[in-house]
Amino acid sequence: MTEQRIEYSADKATAYRQLAEEVASVVAGETSRTARYATAVPLLTAAFGERFFWCGFYEVDPLKEGELVVGPYQGTLGCLRIPFGRGVCGACATKRETIIVPDVHAFPGHIACDSRSNSEIVVPVFDASGSLVAVLDVDSTSFAAFDEVDARGLEAVCRAMMTG
Repeated sequence: MTEQRIEYSADKATAYRQLAEEVASVVAGETSRTARYATAVPLLTAAFGERFFWCGFYEVDPLKEGELVVGPYQGTLGCLRIPFGRGVCGACATKRETIIVPDVHAFPGHIACDSRSNSEIVVPVFDASGSLVAVLDVDSTSFAAFDEVDARGLEAVCRAMMTG
């Protein structure tokens, strides 16, 4: 693993580009999805620090159709399972698109795993064939912590993680 850590700065787009390159480099040749997820999470939290209160993956459960199961994460205790269509993660899995929620308390059906979370971004993760395999969930204690730069950046990190 590289020694250099990305510092969060005003230029988030550059930080995300550098992070995507680092993730791709570190996971290159790794065949285990779990190892890829477990590697991406600490790199993300190190890059963006306290802004990422909770950061982790919910994997599509191949044994329970329409359900996500918690995967590698950093933060407080996460929900173990989330049905497709329920909460922000389930909505992302159903829609297969990134969802930014500036105020989770106003999101219909939000699942409050930790009441300190105030905003959230969830990004779908696809395998090489285009199948949904997971969602990346990032929560913040700040309201409106995420924007389109975060969406595009996290999407690029997820692509790099899966193709690296």
